[in-house]
Amino acid sequence: MSLSPSVSPSPSPSVPPSPSPSVSPSPSPSVSPSVSSGGAVVPRIVVAAPSSGCGKTTVATGLMAAFAARGLAVSGHKVGPDYIDPGYHALATGRTGRNLDAYLCGPELIAPLFLHGAAGCDLAVVEGVMGLYDGAAGEGELASTAQVAKLLRAPVVLVVDASSQSRSVAALVHGFVSWDSEVRVGGVILNRVGSERHEALLREALDAVGVPVLGVLRRAGRVETPSRHLGLVPVAERRGAAVEAVAAMGALVADGCDLEAVLGVARAAGAVVGRAWSAGDAVAGVAAGACVGVAAGAGGLGGFAPATPGFSPPPLPVPSPGDSAPGAPDRPGRPRPRTPDGPGGAASGASRSRGARPVVAVAGGAAFTFSYAEHAELLAAAGAEVVVFDPLRDERLPDGTAGLVVGGGFPEVYAGELSANEPLRKAVAQLAASGAPVAAECAGLLYLCRELDGQPMCGVLDASARMTERLTLGYRDAVAVGDSVLAPAGSRMRGTNSTARPSSRARGRLPRGASRLRRGGSKVSYSRACTRVICTRTGRPSPVWPVGSWRGAGRHEQQAGGGRGRPR
Repeated sequence: MSLSPSVSPSPSPSVPPSPSPSVSPSPSPSVSPSVSSGGAVVPRIVVAAPSSGCGKTTVATGLMAAFAARGLAVSGHKVGPDYIDPGYHALATGRTGRNLDAYLCGPELIAPLFLHGAAGCDLAVVEGVMGLYDGAAGEGELASTAQVAKLLRAPVVLVVDASSQSRSVAALVHGFVSWDSEVRVGGVILNRVGSERHEALLREALDAVGVPVLGVLRRAGRVETPSRHLGLVPVAERRGAAVEAVAAMGALVADGCDLEAVLGVARAAGAVVGRAWSAGDAVAGVAAGACVGVAAGAGGLGGFAPATPGFSPPPLPVPSPGDSAPGAPDRPGRPRPRTPDGPGGAASGASRSRGARPVVAVAGGAAFTFSYAEHAELLAAAGAEVVVFDPLRDERLPDGTAGLVVGGGFPEVYAGELSANEPLRKAVAQLAASGAPVAAECAGLLYLCRELDGQPMCGVLDASARMTERLTLGYRDAVAVGDSVLAPAGSRMRGTNSTARPSSRARGRLPRGASRLRRGGSKVSYSRACTRVICTRTGRPSPVWPVGSWRGAGRHEQQAGGGRGRPR
């Protein structure tokens, strides 16, 4: 998994409280403890919907913001591989957003990862993906919101778009309640209700179903957020507007929902049996030959010493409302020059020489926002010093960089600025040519190409990339056909794939040592995975950082399309 892209940690934004009644952060004494996480009890709900586009993100993020504004410590989670929604969750809660994906990580890790992320919280809100029962095509309930709810023994709050129905809502809700007896729907939130008369008709119809109405939200344009082909525009690209949107979501939900009733549903959750996931334990298990980590490729961190007992993971960044998005007036068309020790720039060599810990530079900033927090934790547990840099701003890599991770995002949106930062492009190419390991996935692969949409890039790969209109999303299986920095030959991994931005091979061969998920004619696969199955490396072979390749071992299209062109 890759690192959260923000450059520095910061407190949660101030979301204005609403005049609705206050909510007590302590669990009800009449309800038995739900989730044991470091001695604390964490009530929880899963916010789901009949389909994409019903308002899950608005309701889930709004609940997080509303409860956080009342003094509760809230943990936000997202079902599936989505990188974008957790950024909004982080704004609402002040804590790093976490993903729960049963396909990528396995059902057995859902509860441990949840307990890890929700440690010390008063409430956990899990936002679902697509429809409640939608998951990996042909795999039954695997990777569905329903499966995660059952694994966590968490009640479901069903968000229904009531804009074009009245009495029929009862049949719809009844179907979702009765489809799987192991899924407990604790209540319904009606979204996009037009008037008081409309609300009365909906409530009357739902009385016969026996499912309580926990809230009614009117149509409100103030909470709309811009989107593009892969979903919402990431927080890092619109921080000020994103803060306003999250505040509006919190106010809308606080005004329209019975927060005490929602909290009561959350406190009624059953106990989760399991132990919280730990990056230190995962790395130690890989070193001992056991596959117990989030990333099966963690054992590929050759040269990093296993973590010592009691290691401290790096602080995880939380989006700051004070940070401006790239493209501000002080950066009209070229990266802002930075001094070596300036904000966000590489620190001096002395400050980076902390023992023998190798520095792993991780691309962040607005162009590379697709990442998972556990990646940084695993790297730190393996002995690395994780340093985030911004390819839009920083003109050189962090001092002492021994390895590079370039994750996903929207580099085509910032192709001109990335191209204009020629010093950093040259530094990346020199690092790869030196034989240092470079792991790139999806957008990172495009950044390493010779050019992107006609703009010069790093040139590590002799390939050109272009943006197209086609978009295909789905899960993928892969097998390593050779040893690499990520995993030994024969390792099976899972990831997600998008062909929205295929890379076209130029004349000539790829650099010696290049590794990737699969080779497909004139296209280079554009993939992302919890184990980062695309690895690109140039230079001489090394016994510490071996090279290899990947081949596709199967594909599972996700059922149904997201309302904005992606699984949601």
